[in-house]
Amino acid sequence: MGRRGVVPAAVLLVAACLAGVRGDEFSILRTPQSVVFRDGSWPIPGDRIPDVAALSMGFSVEEDLSWPGLAVGDLFHRPRATVLVTVKGVDKLTLPVKGISYPIENAVPFSMDSVANAIHNLFSEETPVVLQLAPSEERVYMVGKANSVFEDLSVTLRQLRNRLFQDNSILSSLPLNSLSRNNEVDLLFLSELQVLHDIASLLSRHKHLAKDHSPDLYSLELSGLEEVGKRYGEDSQQFKDASQILVDSLQKFADEMYNLYSGNAVVEVVAVKTFNSPLTRKTRSILQSSQSESDNPYNLAYPYNYNYSVIFNIILWMMIGLALAVIVISYNLWNMDPGYDSIIYRMTNQKIRMD
Repeated sequence: MGRRGVVPAAVLLVAACLAGVRGDEFSILRTPQSVVFRDGSWPIPGDRIPDVAALSMGFSVEEDLSWPGLAVGDLFHRPRATVLVTVKGVDKLTLPVKGISYPIENAVPFSMDSVANAIHNLFSEETPVVLQLAPSEERVYMVGKANSVFEDLSVTLRQLRNRLFQDNSILSSLPLNSLSRNNEVDLLFLSELQVLHDIASLLSRHKHLAKDHSPDLYSLELSGLEEVGKRYGEDSQQFKDASQILVDSLQKFADEMYNLYSGNAVVEVVAVKTFNSPLTRKTRSILQSSQSESDNPYNLAYPYNYNYSVIFNIILWMMIGLALAVIVISYNLWNMDPGYDSIIYRMTNQKIRMD
């Protein structure tokens, strides 16, 4: 009897461990041909997800990433945009079959600030679009042309609520099923979906920004589904309907962003049940137009952009050409015969003879 009780307990323990390993997921919805993600079940550390985004965009990272899920790809053609959507409150979404998913190991909070800083430093003279947004927390960070493109984007809870009840909102076309328009939790969830729709709609008015040479970054954090689960329970019909609506909205948003960038964008989704530790972030003002200058205690040089190599080659070969010209002219002057090669001496000799 004792052995029979030990075996089921061991089985439950192993199942619990496997469930923890197979919990949170990092999924790739759309990717261009220049970025290659291998199909496999390699776990990705939660704190290295920003490094995956940076490497896929062609940026370097401080610490090498030995993760076989991301291949080298085409080094001369990098994606013009990376879209990362973090969904809190669920460890797995029923995504389409064509997507690739990887389990997340140690799902700790992460920030895309390092990628945003790399874009800001390397393409400060260009027109990058950097948008980091968490609607439920009223947290927004914009850099570059994002301030003008998303000037009308709803970012506060009051703006989000008012946006839902406008004529062209998603409530007129989205099947709510068991969700209600009169519940604050449901409205918060729906307002996040409205933000996804508005981002693609506002960006479609500025398609020229999707064709420039500077890469763009979109980092969105959605926690409305988590609040629905807390309000109704994860076994409720409201949570199931909200999950399906979210999956459909994410797929539509991924397709729209992918098409706006002419198939040259990476769209990623992180599904996290709950983070292991809180994330400490620096407070940023709404619609911040530029990044605050960071302290430079080591008196390091300013970072250079991609024009550095062009200017360097122009100056280098110009100096080499001038040096060669001086050498040739000096050599010819040194070996010149005054009686035959110099017009001054010739005219002087003729004048003497005439006298």
